[in-house]
Amino acid sequence: MKHDNIVKQFLDGLREHLPEDDILSLSFSTGASPLQLAQLKARYPDCPKSLIELLATINGTYWQKYGEHTIALLILGSDVTEYPYYLKSVEQILDENNETDSINEIYKEYRHYFPDLVDAAINPDTNLDKWLCFSDCMNNGGTSSIYIDFNPSDMGKKGQIVRFLHDPDNYKVIADSFDNYLRMLIDSNYSFVFEDN
Repeated sequence: MKHDNIVKQFLDGLREHLPEDDILSLSFSTGASPLQLAQLKARYPDCPKSLIELLATINGTYWQKYGEHTIALLILGSDVTEYPYYLKSVEQILDENNETDSINEIYKEYRHYFPDLVDAAINPDTNLDKWLCFSDCMNNGGTSSIYIDFNPSDMGKKGQIVRFLHDPDNYKVIADSFDNYLRMLIDSNYSFVFEDN
């Protein structure tokens, strides 16, 4: 499958920045199957082409098994540079997104404790299972996860990238599209890559 330029550029630059052991681990990865990608698109019809292209090359780095090899690689980042992130596989994206409450429902009794909980571009009444969670941070998502939001507020953009950060809990838009999210990581010079990842 042909890569969009932004996906190829991101992966080429990633390989230039990763430690040698991580490059070797990444070489064991393969892309999601056409059936898996079709299932993802059926669940999320507006899934961006660039995420499909990425998963068609690497079907996850989150304790993902490829033949005899299991890889656990932190290949994504966010605006919170101290937390690198895994890429979830198609199976993990489809199996793990079961939160049927909205942000307002989850925090209804505690909202006053979180004055900066929700970016104005986010619709806090959208059920979170409508978001596509493609990435969890280095501690298995307990601290931070990254989503694609297909139902923003009037101030947002469909397909925007939302980063959730725990303690203090907040949801922030960090890019207005998945393409621009990858561009942000490239422009940061892969600041999420650490030798001891």
